[in-house]
Amino acid sequence: MEEPTEIYGLRAVLEALEAGQPIDRIYLEKGVQGSLAREVQILAKKKGARLSYVPSQRLERFRDRNHQGVVATISPIRLQEYQPLIDQVVAETDAPLFLLLDGVSDVRNLGAIIRTAACTGVNAIILPQGGVAPITADTVKTSAGAVFQVPLGRCPHIKDAVFYLQAHGVQIVAASEKATNTLYETQLTGPTALVMGSEERGVSPAVLKIADQSARLPISGPIASLNVSVACGAFLYEVVRQRLGTS
Repeated sequence: MEEPTEIYGLRAVLEALEAGQPIDRIYLEKGVQGSLAREVQILAKKKGARLSYVPSQRLERFRDRNHQGVVATISPIRLQEYQPLIDQVVAETDAPLFLLLDGVSDVRNLGAIIRTAACTGVNAIILPQGGVAPITADTVKTSAGAVFQVPLGRCPHIKDAVFYLQAHGVQIVAASEKATNTLYETQLTGPTALVMGSEERGVSPAVLKIADQSARLPISGPIASLNVSVACGAFLYEVVRQRLGTS
């Protein structure tokens, strides 16, 4: 996000507060009840965030966003440089798990992917400089605030991250419906970076060519492919399953 923006929803705002994000102001609808609303108020005061209680009309323009009675304005989310981020993760983690997104263009898909990544122990997500969805208020909302929990890195091109990870001994596994091996035949217990492609084209041929291997999800039925966020969830939870089996 290049400009300050609004985030909405109790969970998203709470996650931003817990992550120490620089919040400009929180607008809380008068009369909102519940444990999450109370947590937002307590943590906002603890963190020194400006909290304003407003009538419901003040949040009317967010009525189609399921704001749950709270909207906050935050400063831009800064993506880290991919090389020092990778260096840090590899140094601190025995079997790191990276997620590389090669052209995911829908902001809600991006948010859903980040949320699943947070739930499955992904150490960092790497995004390309161009051709990827921006991190918007919708992304933050769909991620349930997970954008503040998973380190996000930016590289000029996904190939740059692939080569850098390979130099660090991290295997690159690209998702491709044309792969010979299924996901369940792929070893994912060691240092791994999963590459997920765009909704329309999948992982680019240039990235598929340099990946260590590719894997597909078995599909039965008339629909030939899955939504990228759903497919990403299947891949990530297979990593979790395999790693739990080796613990």
